[in-house]
Amino acid sequence: MDRFSDDSETRDNDAPESVALFVAYDGTPFCGFARQPGLETVQGRVEDALRTVLRYPVETVGAGRTDTGVHALGQVISFEARAGTVDPFRIRRSLDALIGDAIVVREVRLARAGFSARFDARRREYRYRIVAGRIPPLFLSRFAWHVTKNLDVDAMREGATLFEGEHDFRSFCVSNSAEGKPTVRRVEAVEIMPEEHLGEACLTVRVVGNAFLHSMVRTMVGTLVDVGAGRREPSWVEECLAARSRAAAGQTAPAHGLTLHSVDYSPDVWR
Repeated sequence: MDRFSDDSETRDNDAPESVALFVAYDGTPFCGFARQPGLETVQGRVEDALRTVLRYPVETVGAGRTDTGVHALGQVISFEARAGTVDPFRIRRSLDALIGDAIVVREVRLARAGFSARFDARRREYRYRIVAGRIPPLFLSRFAWHVTKNLDVDAMREGATLFEGEHDFRSFCVSNSAEGKPTVRRVEAVEIMPEEHLGEACLTVRVVGNAFLHSMVRTMVGTLVDVGAGRREPSWVEECLAARSRAAAGQTAPAHGLTLHSVDYSPDVWR
């Protein structure tokens, strides 16, 4: 093999490896996902643990920047590691020993070069849980919004269908987060399903889309609850979308009812 082939092989062997962590967390003790100086965040906790395990610092990228108190079952976090320093099984085991009780690393995968948990995501699924009625939840109290009124689920479903498709969701995000930025998003599905967890009944709002604006899902849910409580007609959702103003839409549902359920990628991103 000539010297040029040797140089090429050396460069390939020294190239950084792209790594993905599949992470679940209880968002209750965290000030959101994104690292913030002096605050306890999921990203900060993960990066601190990775620095201890790898013995060098890395910068991570999350598939979704969840707000304070929002949970995740299927958050994906990517980072670039030095070649030859990542054994997925050892990394997962070591991180779980260091990362604390509120975060679980469910899986570690090697990805193709340049993989980004955020920009390579094809769709994201969020789920929001609501416990409706006079009796508050016990076991679901940290993971569901207790709405004291009974809700008309059929009316909520009628309103939910109006979110599906490609729309300008400016009315459904934090106003200052949309300044000078595109606010058109495509929502593939909004479903409302009765479920039971630990013996407690709840309604789960399942929302699937390519990407979401700041507090978009929570505002969609708050608007649907206004419909379910009889304060608005289902057609109001269409009016809110057309208004393109945050003041036109409903309340923002509390953060603790929301979970980033899963993130979908093309199979060819994995090694």
